[in-house]
Amino acid sequence: MKLDYQEVLKNKKVDEFIKQSARVLKVEGYTEHGKRHCHLVADRGSKLAKEIGLDAHMQELGAIAGYCHDMGNFMGRTEHHYWGSLLFSQIYMDNYDASDVTSVMQAIANHDKGEMKFSSEVSALVVIADKSDVHRSRVTVKGMKRINEDIHDKVNYATTKSELKVDKKKKKIKLILQIDTKVVSIMEYFEISMSRMAYCRRAAKYLGYKFGIEINKIKLL
Repeated sequence: MKLDYQEVLKNKKVDEFIKQSARVLKVEGYTEHGKRHCHLVADRGSKLAKEIGLDAHMQELGAIAGYCHDMGNFMGRTEHHYWGSLLFSQIYMDNYDASDVTSVMQAIANHDKGEMKFSSEVSALVVIADKSDVHRSRVTVKGMKRINEDIHDKVNYATTKSELKVDKKKKKIKLILQIDTKVVSIMEYFEISMSRMAYCRRAAKYLGYKFGIEINKIKLL
């Protein structure tokens, strides 16, 4: 049986893993990693697959891997990509197509590794969809005093617009951001985002595309 995104959305175990992970990371002071982030990564992964010409099933796998990629955080942040992959296997391996399940497992396991390498389109889709999610709505603390205490909160709070665009003709995937420079400078954005952008460039290259960034209508990459 092939994996189905709508079924995954209704799965009570997946739902609970995501809820618990969001709760744990909020307590630990991280930016939002709950349903909003999961749905956004799923939507971006699926849309990106469609816009670069991948088939409907690959779009489905991109959505599933994107939705489930952070669900292992409640077991430990450092190795959450491995925990999430194993949890996904426990839920789906016995009754679903092994090729589908292992593709999603590999994408989840790969999305946050320092030695990140790509061997499938699904993995590349998830990395770009995940690492491009910077936005004010990810900030969970209240008040500018609290926000200013953490550079990640500051950068996310300063970002009022974040979207991915694909130029299939020019073979380019572009992250378009609007940043309030009264909150952070563009340099501060790059201070915490260089590794993320490097991952996106590698992922885009695997898909046969270039990756670029536009901040406040200025093309930077």
